[in-house]
Amino acid sequence: MMRTIVWNDDQNTVEMIDQRILPREFKTLVYADYCDVADAIRTMVIRGAPAIGAAAAFGVALAAHQSSAKSIERLLTDLDSAGEVLNQSRPTAVNLSWAVRRMLDAARDFKGSPDELRAILLKLAKEIADEDVEINKRMAAYGAELIEDGDHIIHHCNTGALATVDWGTALGVIRMAHEQGKRIHVFVDETRPRLQGARLTAWELEQYGIPYDIITDSSSGYLMRRGLVQKVFFGADRVAANGDVANKIGTYMLALAAYDNGIPAYSVFPVSTVDLNLARGDLIPIEERDQAEVLELTLMGEPVAPEGATARNFAFDVTPNRLISGWVTEYGVIYPPFQTNFQSEINE
Repeated sequence: MMRTIVWNDDQNTVEMIDQRILPREFKTLVYADYCDVADAIRTMVIRGAPAIGAAAAFGVALAAHQSSAKSIERLLTDLDSAGEVLNQSRPTAVNLSWAVRRMLDAARDFKGSPDELRAILLKLAKEIADEDVEINKRMAAYGAELIEDGDHIIHHCNTGALATVDWGTALGVIRMAHEQGKRIHVFVDETRPRLQGARLTAWELEQYGIPYDIITDSSSGYLMRRGLVQKVFFGADRVAANGDVANKIGTYMLALAAYDNGIPAYSVFPVSTVDLNLARGDLIPIEERDQAEVLELTLMGEPVAPEGATARNFAFDVTPNRLISGWVTEYGVIYPPFQTNFQSEINE
């Protein structure tokens, strides 16, 4: 399996794995226009907060190459326009706006010719992608220490190599524990309505040789109550300053069940996912996607919902910090109180 997103130096294009058609087909798509990169993010060709961040960075680099500007001033104007388009592609994952801001800040601070700036921005986008891989591996090493031989783990959505540039966040932790020789078993939440768990996480676990069972999202509480689960791991798309975590819809209910059954639930993410500008989770913008994703579900080839039915399709929910046992970051495992301990950890 290749990286989810790469830059083609020969063509000055961005290549991405099309995650909409996995696991039945493995295919890469090629993009030469930053607007198409934004659309790829919006339509979930690429998904997962870290991967979206890398895609946005490459989108800005692509915009710089697309621009015919002969002056720095004009190029900066074109880059600002591209940043607005990319930032609007998906609202919840803060890694997207973080990456765009990092690219545009570098552009504004640069003194030199437009062509030199184009080269600098491409170099930075590649650095952001490479950093993501190294950060994921550091998180995986810290998180794997939380997993014991014989653990049965519930995992929600997809947080593996497909959700990042490579390796993964929460699923990367599980992968690391497996590579350390720990005997583990994963219960994979389907993660409706787009079934990222059943389609993508199960496919990744197959590649790694990690034993798993796909379960309906609503089965998690039952498994925990029966004592069949020892740990819960999930990712994050945005984390508020107080430690509230926005993640794929269904995470809140999963964390509630874990809390009620005394089972530790860990959120795994890079510190770039923490949005210190938002004091608490209810300020995080929650994306609501097309109702067709819910209504087009079929059973034995026939639509499930009655003709004319309507639906609400929230892509994320917010888990209060009190339900989370710890954050796994590239700085180590951070325990409550999150706001205090996070600041002290990253300032050491």
